[in-house]
Amino acid sequence: MAEEQEVAAIPLVEERVIVGKRQVETGRYRVRISVEEREERVPVELAHDEVEIERVPKNLAVQELPSVRLEGTTTIIPVVEEVVVVEKRLVLVEEIHVRRRTTTATEEIPIRIRAEQAAIERENASHQPDEPKAAT
Repeated sequence: MAEEQEVAAIPLVEERVIVGKRQVETGRYRVRISVEEREERVPVELAHDEVEIERVPKNLAVQELPSVRLEGTTTIIPVVEEVVVVEKRLVLVEEIHVRRRTTTATEEIPIRIRAEQAAIERENASHQPDEPKAAT
């Protein structure tokens, strides 16, 4: 008979790596906006006009109605009346002189100013990372 040979089977083993990804929450941020108000005093220049009225008697006969005129800062408004005589004529009775003076004063006016402040806090993740999943 023929000689029997014994054959030995040697299993070969190989390790394989499976790479996968997952998203993990590592923390959160909370942003809070707060508004601070403060009052500041701001100098503001304010102007106002004062009017001085002076009545100036004239009693002059005129041929036509005089017009309103401006002399410097004085506005002159003629006032006339008709006087009954044999002939009718205009008589300048008076002029009204109006002078304007502008004065300025500095006042402090309260103004409310707002400014926003941001507070940022980091919150830790509330759960553990998931187990890795095998890629298929």
